[in-house]
Amino acid sequence: MKRIAFVFPGQGAQAVGMGKDFYDSHEGAKRVFDQADESLGFKLSELIFNGPEDELKRTYNTQPALLTTSIAILEAVRELGVEPDFVAGHSLGEYSALVAAGVMSFEDAVRTVRARGQYMERAVPSGQGGMAAVLGAEREKLAELCRAVSGETGVVEMANVNCPGQIVVSGSAEGVAAVVARGKEAGAKRVIPLEVSGPFHSSLMQPAADELAKTLEAVPMQDARIPVVANVTADSVLQAGDIRRLLVDQVVSPVLWEDSITWMIAQGVDTFVEIGSGTVLAGLIKKVDKQVQVVSVGSREGLEKLATELQAARSSS
Repeated sequence: MKRIAFVFPGQGAQAVGMGKDFYDSHEGAKRVFDQADESLGFKLSELIFNGPEDELKRTYNTQPALLTTSIAILEAVRELGVEPDFVAGHSLGEYSALVAAGVMSFEDAVRTVRARGQYMERAVPSGQGGMAAVLGAEREKLAELCRAVSGETGVVEMANVNCPGQIVVSGSAEGVAAVVARGKEAGAKRVIPLEVSGPFHSSLMQPAADELAKTLEAVPMQDARIPVVANVTADSVLQAGDIRRLLVDQVVSPVLWEDSITWMIAQGVDTFVEIGSGTVLAGLIKKVDKQVQVVSVGSREGLEKLATELQAARSSS
């Protein structure tokens, strides 16, 4: 291993029962779940472990649930004695990265993302916005199509540039429907409408960004002790003031995930550790570069695999 990055998943990775094996077997992880319950004033851990799924999928529950699970698992990963050279998170996952980098306390982060989810839920009335995954399109051609549709039908913008051949668009219901219908103009093989509660990472989220800006003003932040690769810029950021501004911009800006991974690889990262529920990021990273190593730690088995990989790397160095 040359350099290591810790990466953290965002909305869509949630699953009922996530993190329960760490809660049951690791005191540090249990403490994180307990801190979340205390900070939010309700039993988030009960919802994470037992559902119901429909309630867990509500944005204002999903966001603190995923953050809590990632940070609980991070506690176990840290005991292996591995420190990352960079941290990054996909959308909501950026808050997990900021906790890992010492920018925010976990308690402040979990309260902030709960509020962030609430702001995002109410920014656009239900049914007026949407998102769709565009598969196989070229980025520039899709950007052109979004501009054309926005001028003719309704706002639609690129929201997540995930990996080669997978870009998510977001915007008004009419704009997204037009891209679904006209995707072949951008070379798309398929365009799949997504089941989401709003047009995330689009300019329609500006009301949520404005509310989040006010909330973040009161959240203590420190400069990062590990470089954080920001969604908005696909570049590292260390200064607390810059991070605060980028978190607000992130709500209305595309998640440049492919660019972030490419940038880290260019800095010498050859091993990515996905910390949290699921393996979504591992799949995206492998589509960016098949040569890099990715270990997903969402279960005790994943933690054991990481321990084995680290031992092998140390033995060979």
